[in-house]
Amino acid sequence: MSEINTKKDNAANDNLNLSKKGAETRRKILDAAEKVFGRKGYFEASIVNITQEAEVGQGTFYNYFQSKKDVYDQLIQHYNRNLRKAIKEKMTSATTHEEAQRNGFKAFFNWVKDHPELYSIVQQAIVVDQELYRWYYAKLADGFLKSLTVGVQDGEFKDIHLETTAYCLMSIGQFLGMRWVFWEGQNVPDEVFDSAMTLIFDGIKKS
Repeated sequence: MSEINTKKDNAANDNLNLSKKGAETRRKILDAAEKVFGRKGYFEASIVNITQEAEVGQGTFYNYFQSKKDVYDQLIQHYNRNLRKAIKEKMTSATTHEEAQRNGFKAFFNWVKDHPELYSIVQQAIVVDQELYRWYYAKLADGFLKSLTVGVQDGEFKDIHLETTAYCLMSIGQFLGMRWVFWEGQNVPDEVFDSAMTLIFDGIKKS
C-alpha cells in the first residue's frame, strides 16, 4: 500500500500551500461533500450536488479537486488525520497507559458524535475503493500499535500479539460508537464504557 500512502501524504502537503481563503474554500467543499455523500451515497452523489451544497461554482470545485473520486478520497483522508489528531491530543495528558487508552476511546466517541456521517461515508469505501478503506483502518491501527508498544515496554501491558490487540480494540470502539453514537445519536452510556474498559484492561494489563 506504499503508493496509496504516498498519495495521501502528497494530498496533505498540497493543502499546506493554500492561502487562508483557499483553505477555507477547500474546507467548505469538504464539509458539503460530507453532507452529500452521507445523505445520497457516493454513487448517487454528483459534483453539482456538492457545489450547490457548498454554494460555490463548479469552476471553484475544480480548483481544489480533480473529480468526485478525488474529493471523496480527500474527505476520507481529512477524517483520518483529524480523528487521529483528536485522539492523540486527549491521550497526551494521561499519566498511565490505561488512562491514555481510555481517553483515546472517549475522544473517538466525541469525534464521531460531531461527524455523524463518518460511518456511512467510510463504509462506502468498501465498494468505492478497497485500498482506501484498508488505508483508513491501517492508519488507525498504527496509532494503537505505537501506544500499546510503549505500554508493553513500560511494563504496564502484557507482551501479546500487538497487531491483533490493536484491531480488537479498534473493533470495540467501532461498534460501540455505531451502536450508541451513530444509531441512537447519544453518548456511549457510562455503564457501557466502563464494561468495555473492564473487558479490555482485564485482558491486556499485567496483574
